[in-house]
Amino acid sequence: MRRRTLGTSGLELTAIGLGTWAIGGPDWEFGWGPQDDQDSVAAIQKALDLGINWVDTAAAYGLGRSEEVVGKALRGRRDNVILATKCSLTWNPGERVILHNLKAASVRSEIEASLRRLSTDYIDLYQIHWPNPEPEIEEGWGEIARAVKAGKIRFAGVSNFNVEQMKRIARIHPIASLQPPYSMLRRDVEPEVLPFCKANGIGVICYSPMQMGILSGRFTRERAGALPQNDQRSRRSDYAEPALSANLDLVEKLRPIASRRSVGEMAIAWVLRRAEVTAAIVGARRPGQIEELVAAADWDLSPADLKRIDGLLSDRERRIKPSA
Repeated sequence: MRRRTLGTSGLELTAIGLGTWAIGGPDWEFGWGPQDDQDSVAAIQKALDLGINWVDTAAAYGLGRSEEVVGKALRGRRDNVILATKCSLTWNPGERVILHNLKAASVRSEIEASLRRLSTDYIDLYQIHWPNPEPEIEEGWGEIARAVKAGKIRFAGVSNFNVEQMKRIARIHPIASLQPPYSMLRRDVEPEVLPFCKANGIGVICYSPMQMGILSGRFTRERAGALPQNDQRSRRSDYAEPALSANLDLVEKLRPIASRRSVGEMAIAWVLRRAEVTAAIVGARRPGQIEELVAAADWDLSPADLKRIDGLLSDRERRIKPSA
């Protein structure tokens, strides 16, 4: 599988990494519905068997559950895997509601908790999950920089930051990577964020390239209507009208372009077309899901296909844009 260097860090990431948001299960504010831990472990191990060399998780996913499952799945293989996790989203014991904290003491405590849950003594890439509370980003970043010096973290990155926020913390410690949402349906990073990262040697790891599954090619109107309340997608605009019909129609029009491959693969290859993008995070809840998508890492879409896709995306935008 194709590999790319993450910014100036020297880390060589496969173009696809395994994301573990969904395997956190339903028991938190942003869950994806029920999940079997045995399926999660099998999916992680299958990803590694297929050549993927990095796993992305976060303390908040399932309120620690995802990190624990990742730690279990990596036993005996830890030194061969680039492991990324995140801080800043916290919770109170017994509660599902997510809180935001970037105070130094909180970040320090979160690092230790993640090391324990992941059953490791170092984290390859440690990221601020969200820049909230914004006045605390320098304080939290400074604590992460101290953990890098202490050897608990190899490289530090951020997620969901804008350009101005990255400029503020870059004065304290180098930013190895940014993790933004990026997909055919969400392109707001293209005008400013991606060029800034390229100019400053910051790697880009995209999350939700399939827009939480709507671009997988497997999602249906019936499935959207049956999403349980503990699956956050039931509250997302992409899964409600008018966007739902426009999105499902887009997927159908993308199928002929994908030809013998899947729309999900195409969605991943589409974000990887950008030179600024180091890699894409692909979530999987069962081994078969990641097995179906890994080939996207080596798929270069043709100029003709990209032009056709751009036309379809423009049509979708016009369809859902509110009339004046």
